[in-house]
Amino acid sequence: MKLKRLEAQTRVICTANRIVVAVIALVLGLAVVASALPQKRKLQDLEFQLARVLEEEKQVMAEKEHREIEYRAMKEDPEFLELKARDRLNLHREEERVFRVRRNND
Repeated sequence: MKLKRLEAQTRVICTANRIVVAVIALVLGLAVVASALPQKRKLQDLEFQLARVLEEEKQVMAEKEHREIEYRAMKEDPEFLELKARDRLNLHREEERVFRVRRNND
């Protein structure tokens, strides 16, 4: 009789130990996940900022390339240089007609 009671108590203690270990493991798992969430949000923010900066860099590089092409054209192409100068100085040749279109800035 004592032996059966001791076996029953041992089973109850083992079951209680398993439950306690499972609860501790669950709490530790939740703590790890909870500590990773702010880092994941920060990573997403940094990735968004990186994408934005890369897009801005792409636009700057396109503008730089446009300016370099325009510079080379001014340096090497006299017709382009004349066209730009006439446009900036608002000049025209005697045989030319210049039409200016005004736009409404709404």
